[in-house]
Amino acid sequence: MRKETILILDYGSQYNQLIVRRVRELGVYSELISLETPWKKILALNPKGFILSGGPASVYESNAPSIPSKILTIGLPILGICYGMQLLAQNFGGAVVSGEKREYGKNKFKVIKKEPLFKRIPNQSIGWMSHGDAVEKIPLNFEILALSEYNKIAAIGDLKRNIFGLQFHPEVMHTAYGKEIIKNFLEICKCSFSWNTKSFIEETLKEIKKEIKNKKVICAFSGGVDSTVAASLVSKIAGNNLICILVDNGLLRLNEIKFIIETLSKFTNLKIKSVNFEKHFLKKLKGVIDPEKKRRIIGREFIKVFEKEAGKIGKVSYLVQGTLYPDVIESGKSKGKEASIIKTHHNVGALPLKMKFKLIEPLKYLFKDEVREAGFSLGLPKEILLRQPFPGPGLAVRIIGEVTKERLEVLRLADNIFQEEIKLSNLQGNIWQYFAVLLPLKTVGVMGDKRTYQEIIAIRAVTCADGMTADIAKIPWKVLQKISTRIVNEVKGINRVVYDLTSKPPGTIEWE
Repeated sequence: MRKETILILDYGSQYNQLIVRRVRELGVYSELISLETPWKKILALNPKGFILSGGPASVYESNAPSIPSKILTIGLPILGICYGMQLLAQNFGGAVVSGEKREYGKNKFKVIKKEPLFKRIPNQSIGWMSHGDAVEKIPLNFEILALSEYNKIAAIGDLKRNIFGLQFHPEVMHTAYGKEIIKNFLEICKCSFSWNTKSFIEETLKEIKKEIKNKKVICAFSGGVDSTVAASLVSKIAGNNLICILVDNGLLRLNEIKFIIETLSKFTNLKIKSVNFEKHFLKKLKGVIDPEKKRRIIGREFIKVFEKEAGKIGKVSYLVQGTLYPDVIESGKSKGKEASIIKTHHNVGALPLKMKFKLIEPLKYLFKDEVREAGFSLGLPKEILLRQPFPGPGLAVRIIGEVTKERLEVLRLADNIFQEEIKLSNLQGNIWQYFAVLLPLKTVGVMGDKRTYQEIIAIRAVTCADGMTADIAKIPWKVLQKISTRIVNEVKGINRVVYDLTSKPPGTIEWE
C-alpha cells in the first residue's frame, strides 16, 4: 500500500497529466484513475484526497460523466477543476449553464476568501481558463471564494467538508500561483510531502522481489534511458538471472549497437546479449505506410524475438520493459478510461494479447525526468541518462511512408549530421530532443547546374521536461543554415531541409 496518494479522476482534460506532475513536484505521489476504478483498488492506493479533472463534456448533457458516489461520502478533501467544479456544483444542488461569454486563456480573478485554498495568494491574480459553461448558482453550504474579471464564479468551497472547485486550471504554467494553490489543497489533505523518486525505487524493489523471486528474467533492452534504468532496477533483485536482449532491428541510429555495448560495459554489470534481426523486421515492414500498423508490427515482432531468444536461455518467466507513464497515457492504457488514444506505443498498446512472459514495468508510473532522477540515484552514468530520447519503434516512425534499407541509410546520415552540429554548437544541454525525419515528398532543386528532384528532410528540436508538453527549440539561424547545407551536400537523395515549428500540443514530439 502506498503511504499516501492523491488520486486524479480522469474526465478527459488535455491537462490531466500536468495535474499528476504538479502534485508529484510538491512531494506527494499521485495517479490518474478511471471513473470505473474498483473501490477496493482505490482504497489500496491509500488516498488522502481527490482531484476531479477538467474535461470536454457539459454536466447537463444526458451522458455526461459523473462522480463516483463513494468519493463523495468517504469524507476526504475534494478539488474540482473546471468540469470537475461544475460537477460538484451540480451534484450538491447548484446550477450550471452554458455561458453567454466564454472564457479562454489568461483571465484575471479576484480572491474573495483566502483561507484555506487561497492563503499566500495575492488578492488579484491570473488564472488560465478554458470553458464555455459556468456555475450560475452555488450549492447550499458552499461559498464563493473567487470571481473572474467578468464577475463570474471562479472558485467555490464548502469549508466544513473541505470540498473545493476552481473554474481555472492551476496545473498549467500560465496560472500565476497555480502550484501554490495546489500545495494549499495538499495541506488541506494533510499530506506529508515526503514522496520522491528514491522512495519510489525502494517501494518498487520490494514489489519486484515479491514477484520474481529466483526466476529467470529477460529485458527488452535498447540502451536508452528507460530500458537501462528499468534493467538496473531489476538487476538489483534478479542479479545474474537477468539477461538484457539488445535487438538490432535495422531501425537504430548510426553506430548505435557499438555505442551501447561499449558504454555500458564500462559502467554496469548488466549481461547484454546482442542479436541481429534487421532482415526480418524490414521484411515485415515492407509496403507498410500506416504509422499505427508499423508500431503494432514492431511490437509483435519484438515479442517473437524475445520468445525465440528466451528459448535458448531456458525457462524465462518475466519480460522487463522500460514503459513510462506518458507511454501508458498516450496509448489510452492508463487508468483513465476517458483518455483518447494519441498513438500506440510499441511496448504498450502494440503488444500481443497472448505472451509467454509476465510483464514487469518498474517505471510505468514515472515521467521521463523522474526516470533520470532514479537513474542518477542508482549510480548510472550521465552518458546514458542524458542521451536523446529515442522511440521504441526507432527510425520506422521517423520515416514517413514505407521503411526500406535505402531510406533508413539516408535518414541515419542526415540525423547524425544534425546531432553533430548541435553538439559542436554546444546546444545539446538546452534542447530536450532533436532528430531528423524523412518525408515521402520530392521537390525540384538545382545542384551543379543540373535539375534535381529529390526527397526532403525535416528537422525537429524541442525543449521539454517530461514528454507530455514541448516547445520549439530556438536554434540560431547560422546553426540551422549549416545543418541544412551539410545535409544537402553530404546525403545523397536530399535536396531540401525544413524546420518543424510545431509545439506539443497541438503536435506530438514524433511525427508518427
